[in-house]
Amino acid sequence: MRHLALAGLSAAAFALAACDSSSPASTPDASTPAPSAPAAAPGAATEAARVGGAGSGCELPVTFGVAESWKPKAVAVKAGDPLAGLARRGPLTMVCEIDAKPAGNIGFLRVYTGRTGDLKENLTAYAGDTAQQKQFADVKIGGRDGLEVVYKAKNPLEDVLDPERAFAVPTSAGLVVVALDSLDSEEYETMLPAYELARTSLKAG
Repeated sequence: MRHLALAGLSAAAFALAACDSSSPASTPDASTPAPSAPAAAPGAATEAARVGGAGSGCELPVTFGVAESWKPKAVAVKAGDPLAGLARRGPLTMVCEIDAKPAGNIGFLRVYTGRTGDLKENLTAYAGDTAQQKQFADVKIGGRDGLEVVYKAKNPLEDVLDPERAFAVPTSAGLVVVALDSLDSEEYETMLPAYELARTSLKAG
């Protein structure tokens, strides 16, 4: 949730170009006390379209399924834009956001890219220093060795911790991270099937 405010980035801070995986076993982050294992994610949503290819709204190093009514749009960071840092999470830069609002939810799937490197280091940097209860899990994504992180982050609007989730997969063009960015815990649960669709249907280029 803490980065949901980036929805405004689409109009104000950036140029937007209209432009077999099984449930992994959880490995707690050694830097924090081991929380109880997270609940298994729900099944994937039905694929209504694919994003990542030419003409899909976002051209990416990967393609994956998009749930019905979710709308992808490319994010292009303008050189020298003082707000460009809002699209960066650690060494990763946002290149696409898939809006859930047309499907009746408040949030996005967001895609980040970066140089190929250690997956855990990249996801740790993505989650940020304030992330709590981080759990990492090895997972096959598009036939490649990927990594998923589940953690809690403080909701800036309420004094509660909301769940966050993202996965990383290496490609020939660099690292790709797909993250679920929801308004709150309720929206997170509702949007999880769309995230699972992205994870289980991803194909690397």
